[in-house]
Formats: sequence, structure tokens, C-alpha cells
Amino acid sequence: MSWVKLGQIYQPGLTGRHDKLLTHASNPLPLHLEGNVYRCFFSGRDSDNRSSVGAVDIDIESRLVVREHQQPFFQHGSAGSFYEDGVSIGGCYTAAGVRYMLFMGWRNPEGEHWRGEIGRLIVQPNLTLEIDKHEPFLGINEHDPISLSYPWVHKNAAGGFQMWYGSTRTWDAGNDEMIHTIEYATSLDGQKWDRLSQTVPFEVGVAQAFSRPTVLHDPEQGYEMWFSFRCGTGRTYRIGYTQSQDGENWALRPAELGLSVSQEGWDSEMVEYPYVLKHQGTTYMFYNGNGYGRSGIGLAVREQAT
Repeated sequence: MSWVKLGQIYQPGLTGRHDKLLTHASNPLPLHLEGNVYRCFFSGRDSDNRSSVGAVDIDIESRLVVREHQQPFFQHGSAGSFYEDGVSIGGCYTAAGVRYMLFMGWRNPEGEHWRGEIGRLIVQPNLTLEIDKHEPFLGINEHDPISLSYPWVHKNAAGGFQMWYGSTRTWDAGNDEMIHTIEYATSLDGQKWDRLSQTVPFEVGVAQAFSRPTVLHDPEQGYEMWFSFRCGTGRTYRIGYTQSQDGENWALRPAELGLSVSQEGWDSEMVEYPYVLKHQGTTYMFYNGNGYGRSGIGLAVREQAT
């Protein structure tokens, strides 16, 4: 079962945009509105390259923009906050009746390497956003001492929660590329988390810099994960794939059932930041192309086995 690209469905406008959403539509995160329409949140950037959360409403069947929201739904933090230099959104989950949107908060201190920690927004019933806490929801500690990224949470049938998120092991593995792995954590209530272990194997020169996992679960077939990855050879992002029976133990098979670049056009240089969902029995992938989301958002559909 491979992916068929349906094309670019949203390209950020060149004029008339809010000064916090001047460029980019990175990390697409679609939430269902009604019928075939999804509000697709994304991370846009200002003139200082700081990201805030914008959104566009898209009809997933016609692949048409229904509404482009001009105002940001949430802005990066003030100086000194853990998200002062950007908010890059990951995934959503619901715990105790509250829907949360998780994000990577960026800091880029002068004279130091940038780093990220994980924060949490509250998604109100009308799909407006507000910060849950001004400190990290999942911060740097002895298990994850350098930098964190893009979490995805799944509520399992037993009532507990599983999380997959990114963690940096080193900024340079000797080939001018970081080792940034996908880690695994569990929680009974969706609030307090036990960080357990690295969950997707990495291999220097093959797949060593992962980001933004997105997971689907089927009770009979198990777990499927898509993610961005770089291999350390200078090649830009591609979208990889892996499977697991328990959600904790995965094989390294990044090219299988993933997504690669097109021969030309808006996603001919890189593809990254996937978000996979099922709509009326069909599996779709929202993703970004060239320039880490500068060229906009695309859509692909998964072919069914015959």
C-alpha cells in the first residue's frame, strides 16, 4: 500500500499576512470541523524566524481552502519563556475531558545552540488555543538532557496513554548531522509521564535525525508510524515508516511505505512533518515540502491493497 500525492493544497500568501505568520505553514495539524472540512493548524514564522500558530480550513475531499484565518491562534512566548523563539506543533490528545495540543517550544540563546522542550496548549471547544502552563510539560532532564521535539500521544484501549517524542543525543555524530531519536513514554492519566527508552532504532548514515512521529493504531494489525528523517549524508528530509505490535518496539525500515520527493515543484527538494489520519475509511497524509514548510502543505492518499 503506497501513497499517491494529491498535490499542494495550501500555499502561504505573499501579501496581507499577519506579521507573526509572514512565511511558512509548517507542521500541519488538522482537526475535524464538520463534514469534509478540517481546520489545519500550522506553524508560521515572523521576520525574525520565530514561529506562531496559524490555521486554514480545508475541504479534504475537494482539496480546496474554505477559509484562511488571518490572525494567529497562539503566538510564541515572551523573552525568557521556554517558547520565546517559536512554537512548532506536534499532535493532540484528550485526557479527563480536556483536549490538548502538544508543541515543541524553541529557544535560540545568543552564542549557544538552539534547543527545544515540549509544551501543551488547551484546545477549547471552539478550537481556540490557550497555554496550559508557562513551564514545559515535558522538559530537559537526565533522560533527555539536550533537546526535545514533536510529541505524539495515543490513548490505548486499557485507558492509559503512550507517547512518542524526539530527543537529541548529540548535535554532531561525526558527519555534521545530529542524532535525534524517537523516545517512548507512558502515562496512566495523560498528565504524569514515565520516560522509558529509545523506541525506533537509528543508524548513522541511514536514519539518524528523526522528527515529528505520527501514529495510527489498529487493534488487529498493531501500530504504524510515519516520521521525518535525515540520514547524515547531506540529503534533505524524507518521510519514513515503521511498524510495531506493542507501540514500544519498532524496526528500522525508513524507506518502506514512506514518502519521497517529486521530480519537480513545491516538494521536489524535501518532504517532512507528516500527519496521518483516517477520514470516511480513507487514509490521508498532510505534509510539508520545500523549505521546511515555506512552500506550504500537501496531501497524499494511501492506496488500498487489491
